[in-house]
Amino acid sequence: MMMKLKNTVLVGISATSLTLVPTVAIAGTFNLQEATVTSINQAYDEGILTSEQLVQLYLNRIDAYDKQGPAINSIVTINPNALQVAEDLDRERKLFGPRSPLHGIPVIVKDNYNTFDLPTTAGALALEGFIPQEDAFQVQKLREAGAIILGKANLSEFAFSGSESISSLGGESLNSYDPLRSPAGSSGGTGAAIGANFGVIGMGTDTGGSIRNPSSYNGLVGVRPTIGLSSRSGIIPLALSQDTGGPMTRTVTDAALTLDVTVGFDPDDPITALSRGNIPDSYADSLTANGLQGARIGVVRELFGLDTDPESAKVNRIIDGAIAQMESQGATVVDVSIPNLEQILSYPSLSGFEFRDNLNDYLASEPNAPYRTLQEIIDSGLYLPDFEETLIARNSVPPLETNSEYQEIIRVRPGLTQRSLLTALDGLDALLYPTSVTPPQPISEGQRIGSNNRLSAFSGFPAVTLPAGFTADGLPVGMEFLGRAFDEEQLLQFAFAYEQATRVRRPPSTTPALPGENITVPEPGAISGLLFLGMGSICLKLTQKRKVINSQKY
Repeated sequence: MMMKLKNTVLVGISATSLTLVPTVAIAGTFNLQEATVTSINQAYDEGILTSEQLVQLYLNRIDAYDKQGPAINSIVTINPNALQVAEDLDRERKLFGPRSPLHGIPVIVKDNYNTFDLPTTAGALALEGFIPQEDAFQVQKLREAGAIILGKANLSEFAFSGSESISSLGGESLNSYDPLRSPAGSSGGTGAAIGANFGVIGMGTDTGGSIRNPSSYNGLVGVRPTIGLSSRSGIIPLALSQDTGGPMTRTVTDAALTLDVTVGFDPDDPITALSRGNIPDSYADSLTANGLQGARIGVVRELFGLDTDPESAKVNRIIDGAIAQMESQGATVVDVSIPNLEQILSYPSLSGFEFRDNLNDYLASEPNAPYRTLQEIIDSGLYLPDFEETLIARNSVPPLETNSEYQEIIRVRPGLTQRSLLTALDGLDALLYPTSVTPPQPISEGQRIGSNNRLSAFSGFPAVTLPAGFTADGLPVGMEFLGRAFDEEQLLQFAFAYEQATRVRRPPSTTPALPGENITVPEPGAISGLLFLGMGSICLKLTQKRKVINSQKY
């Protein structure tokens, strides 16, 4: 009787299994292309993926596409311990759970952030092999959150240029969407790397537009935080009156999650005391798909390129389409003017004044630095020849205390810019304009980015750039939200709402998925079902054979 019951059950399972085979259930899938912190954590939680596997997948992509194939040339240093760090973090996750959403997430860091275990060079041959004693504050916070520093990205040497990323150490980085075009600068290596999916999160620095320009050119979200929100300690400076560091990511959520762990007070950067009381519990948790409902956005038409310029016209059409989309999401969008705009944009960056003294102070604070002053670097000759005149000019600036031109700028420009922006923002939540007045241009023709990025840099107010759309020839176009001091939470809400409604970002065709980047795991029950199918089929055959034998007997 028992045997008959077993046979009956197994035959039933076999028949059922035969019916279900074409639609075997899937426990989970993971796709590396456009992977986000959220999708990676889901794969970790489901047991589909480990951090060690993820790091290897990204190393494979870097190997395939950074120095060969399209040869994006965005990475200057790979962390040789990244796989071991990932293995350790996997073990920790199993024992104690994740430290944060960034646990086991690979990060690409611009090579002017200090890393205690990797060289920090600012792209200059003069600093080749220089390893600082401590991490930059933001790098330390990333590691504490469980992030993996996968590598360091190329940049415009010493972060000088906002339109290109060329250095004596790393050569020239190329646009992830079109290697014949620039990735912009100075964080162009970071922008190209994250655009090409060589990591999940990128960290850039912005003195003028050096986070936002390469984010715009590589289809990314870039955040220039309010001066005082994020520490600059441990970052090779360009001009501390304007310098800041922040995330460059493929999604708004990833940028918000990165801000969550990198902002806050640092006694080594006293201006971050301003962040106290100005940081929400979580930038990421506040994101909502209806974030544009009831928003009042001011469009600054003076910051658009001319429609008579075919390249600017492409951008303008896309931004106008984005405005219409935001209105359909419940935002009120009006044209506004910024008082004194021409005067504000006529001011130079303070990098031409502050670089020497800021760099000398940095070098003096680093015992392992091979040179102690900018003059010694100039004397070494180990730098990009194209920057020689700039280095000499910046080293020859009169002392800042007695430099009347510098003193006039720092006395007038910040207040003028802030007052003018606040006047334009009266009754509004944010200002909106193109990040760049043209899409990425061929390297041979030079880049025409415009001066829009100066408003955030000169005021210290925050700005968020995000993909607005793509041109007909597949080039990304970015738009920038600017708000009042410490308005990052609100700007990210606007960006998130637009992103979720449009989903305009798409990966570059230059760096397609490699074999093994799509992982599919069948449900345990489905696997058992397949086993039962095999067992049931055998039992079905045995049962049929027994019936034949029995019929012969009787």
